[in-house]
Amino acid sequence: MTEHVVPRSIYFLIFAILIVFTAITTTVAYLDLGVFGPVVALTIAVVKATLVILFFMHVRYSTRLTKLVVVGGFFWLGILLALTLSDYLTRGWRTYG
Repeated sequence: MTEHVVPRSIYFLIFAILIVFTAITTTVAYLDLGVFGPVVALTIAVVKATLVILFFMHVRYSTRLTKLVVVGGFFWLGILLALTLSDYLTRGWRTYG
């Protein structure tokens, strides 16, 4: 089995992109975007996580089985989040005191 050799310039480019997105996330945290603040922050976090998974974890150049396992992990995470939110959002809101 041969390994795919990725040039260092790709790693440095991805690293620079991650640093820029971190700076953007910090800037957005100080802006008052109202309801869209968490949406923007989570979108940037998903993009950063995708870059890390694809390049630093070498999933982009992996076999289809590895890609299937990664997709299965995210599918399972989605199931857990959906079940947790279905419980949390259907609870009665009580005020004590």
